[in-house]
Amino acid sequence: MSYRSTFAEGERAAFQALEMEKTEDWDDKRSRMRKRFVDINYGDRNLYPDIYCDNKISNTKYNVINFLPKNLWEQFSRFMNKYFLLIAILQLWPLITPVNPASTWGPLILIFAVSASKEAWDDYNRYKLDKQANERDVWVVKKGNKTRIKAQDIHVGDIVWLREDDEVPCDLVLLGSSDSQGFCFVETAAIDGEIDLKTRVVPPPCIGLPLDLLHKIKGVIECPLPDKDIRRFDANLRLLPPFIDTDYCPLTIDHTLLQSCYLRNTEWACGVAVYTGNETKLGMSKGLPAPKLTAVDGMIDKLTGAIFIFQLVVVLILGIAGDAWKSAEADKIWYVKHSKKAPWFDFFVIPLRFELLCSIMIPISIKVSLDFVKALYAKFIDWDLQMYDEKTDTPTVATNTAISEDLGQVEYILTDKTGTLTENVMIFKRCCIKGVCYGNSTGDALTDSALKRGLTEKNPDIVKFLTVMAVCNTVVPILSSNGAVSYKAQSQDEEALVNAAAQLRVVLLSKRGATSEVKLFGEIKEYEVLDLLEFTSDRKRMSVVIRDSDTRKLMLLSKGADEAIFPVLCSDQPVRAVADAVETYSKLGLRTMCFAWRELKEDEYTKWSFKFKDASSSVIEREWKMAEVCQLMEANLELLGVTAIEDKLQEGVPDTIETLRKAGINFWMLTGDKHATAVQIALSCNFVLPEPAGQLLHVQGSTQQEIAVSLERVLCTMQISSTEPKDVAFVIDGWALEIALKHHYEAFTELATLCRTAICCRVTPSQKAQLVELVKSWEFRTLAIGDGGNDVRMIQEAHVGVGISGREGLQAARASDFSIGKFRFLKRLILVHGRYSYNRTAFLSQYSIYKSLLICFIQIFFSFVSGISGTSLFNSFSLMSYNVLYTSIPVMVNVLDKDLSESTVLQHPQILYYCQGGRLLNPSTFAGWFGKSLFHATIVFLVTIHVYANEKSEIEELSIVALSGCIWLQAFVIALETNAPTYSNLGQPAGFLCG
Repeated sequence: MSYRSTFAEGERAAFQALEMEKTEDWDDKRSRMRKRFVDINYGDRNLYPDIYCDNKISNTKYNVINFLPKNLWEQFSRFMNKYFLLIAILQLWPLITPVNPASTWGPLILIFAVSASKEAWDDYNRYKLDKQANERDVWVVKKGNKTRIKAQDIHVGDIVWLREDDEVPCDLVLLGSSDSQGFCFVETAAIDGEIDLKTRVVPPPCIGLPLDLLHKIKGVIECPLPDKDIRRFDANLRLLPPFIDTDYCPLTIDHTLLQSCYLRNTEWACGVAVYTGNETKLGMSKGLPAPKLTAVDGMIDKLTGAIFIFQLVVVLILGIAGDAWKSAEADKIWYVKHSKKAPWFDFFVIPLRFELLCSIMIPISIKVSLDFVKALYAKFIDWDLQMYDEKTDTPTVATNTAISEDLGQVEYILTDKTGTLTENVMIFKRCCIKGVCYGNSTGDALTDSALKRGLTEKNPDIVKFLTVMAVCNTVVPILSSNGAVSYKAQSQDEEALVNAAAQLRVVLLSKRGATSEVKLFGEIKEYEVLDLLEFTSDRKRMSVVIRDSDTRKLMLLSKGADEAIFPVLCSDQPVRAVADAVETYSKLGLRTMCFAWRELKEDEYTKWSFKFKDASSSVIEREWKMAEVCQLMEANLELLGVTAIEDKLQEGVPDTIETLRKAGINFWMLTGDKHATAVQIALSCNFVLPEPAGQLLHVQGSTQQEIAVSLERVLCTMQISSTEPKDVAFVIDGWALEIALKHHYEAFTELATLCRTAICCRVTPSQKAQLVELVKSWEFRTLAIGDGGNDVRMIQEAHVGVGISGREGLQAARASDFSIGKFRFLKRLILVHGRYSYNRTAFLSQYSIYKSLLICFIQIFFSFVSGISGTSLFNSFSLMSYNVLYTSIPVMVNVLDKDLSESTVLQHPQILYYCQGGRLLNPSTFAGWFGKSLFHATIVFLVTIHVYANEKSEIEELSIVALSGCIWLQAFVIALETNAPTYSNLGQPAGFLCG
């Protein structure tokens, strides 16, 4: 009732404050505009309504007016299209064109029309989706009442109401929900691909507000300008009287509902619009990724450039020769009607004729043909049932239809570990508490009799350890109708730990607001969670500050990687036993997590909380400031112990890696796990062979000097062992990697190129992308594969990105070029589809140029018996039909060609060496096709001359003879090229094949 009695007065005071802000000078206003200030629920009275866009979504590239000019501009931005347009325009000049302009304009218009139609159809589908989203009905608050409007009419500052299963129409800051503690659940798969429900929380000042006051709520949100980072929202909320005083309440991403998420398991929720339309985080992150140029495309560009230079040389020579013949011989021949008074530009007429005559050297149809067959290659991947995962109902999908041939030229695979090589199904196996190890004898700590006995006796160390397992997390307990508790977690590790604690009779029952309820050996205990010090990839630990509701004691509970926990322990802490346990568990391939805690004093916490609140309310550099403040609290901890979690290898991983290594592919494993765990998994996966067949070299150190010495020692070892047939790999952690790349780049590069395998542990997502970029700089074709959001940057950086649709969601799969269900499908994707795609594309591209050169050379030969005048032997219809009709069947047939059976390819992966080295498409092979076209053109022309000499045929008959000869010779070449046994000695070593 106190809210209602003071509301009118508070609203008047708020408006007075806002009016005062309007009197600010312009400099103050410009300073204010560097951030976004959202005035909650002011409707038309918003202070800055003109600078915010409406909520109309537009993902289209074109509209009715600009489609034709914009699309033509995009198409003619390509060099080849500009070239063909120039040729077509020159053919409109009757004086120089040797053929009907329709022979060029027809195919040119057809190709442009096909491309434009595809663009128009794709854009129309985007428009329909936009219209459906824009015209969806939503509920907003207008003048204190809920009103139904179209989604596109939402404005910044409006309060939007959602019901269960509604899609969020724009980015909202949560103000209320049906849960009395202010929780609601959202499904975020549409924006980050993660399938688990996320918990969102109402800001503390808004918890418990009745519905009628939510309709009248007033305040200001200070937030950053629109950005695309879906994991950060550093903002502040200030509710105006009578709701709260003038203090700011910090807001994070946990207080938001982002556009395209769905409200789940929550009756209703409401929030204020802070970003709308294309300024939402999803809208800002949309856009096509940068196109990837395959090695084949790059080589085709170089070859067409070479042809263009050759064409200019031919045109120059023939043009000069033609002008010389015309000057010397034309007057002697009565039927050559040469004008005595030639115009000033007459010297350029014959060269321009030859330019038009030789323009078909670069086939206008090559791009359309390649785009067509590449789309079919992608469909073959989609339709392959042998790469369909029945357990998860996940097919393989080629999301990028333009780079299938690059799969066949991959030389380096950079892979994540957890969820990519392993199942990402975490099982709690062992633990060490205060130096006492459990589960070593049985292989399972949950069945260890000593641990059970300690639980029965309520050993204080064990109780404290399990309490940290149950409370220090972001897990959400879900209570079912039958009283059973299940857990929703964004991290599989956290879910495994909380489930293990529950099996050991320390059960996390619920989280209501800031209170966590734990059932401890049958007794209910409540802990008030005062602050959450979130996990980051830099800190590698998380902590919570809690207060025991019974004893009122303050405690800090922490968990994290051993190298993140050990440095913040008390100086007198005995860590040797736990450190030995960490080493033992890691050698078994188990994932380790250390636990620590300490009791806090009231005055210490009070002083620190002010700093924490100040850092958490900062809109600029919040993450950095938070890390500094967290470091102040996370100090002088008492070590409790370590847990070990098992993550089993996926089926078929060792065999897949072994097969691909035989194919000449090098592997780098990039993981955030610790050194020993990464090494053990690498041995299990056949990344490196055990001694004596294999050798593992360690690059380690914490200073620049130590890293330099380590690199020098490892390189010396490499030089010694280079004479021995050993499988050598090196291991490096994230810290050493950072120093090596910064201060010892050349030495590290030398080492990396000498070793076929690298194991990089404790690396961050940015370091993963950096390593991919490094390998790319060596001119190797790279493939990156991962399954989580932390792998996206790596996947996008590689020449070929492969995402696994796993338990961590679809974020990696959506950002990738190819999406697969399991790692083992990579073998078939590369060896079968990649190799076939490369072979077919290499043949088709060279064949397309060959057939154009063939007919062009015949035209050139004909010039020598036609006065070097640039006259065409073929009529316009024949030239136009030559590419479109007569020689189009080989394009269709070639996409089904298989030089070797799939089983042969999989049994002899060394065959891939031919593709990796570009042996089927390079200047040497192109020279062969060039020679064939010249040789075959000579044969056809000599046969044609022979027919003319014996039969005295007309020019039309000679044209038919020449055209028929071209087509029959091409049929012979195709049969020879596609059916001849290209590969022999399949049983020989790869070195022999590379020859």
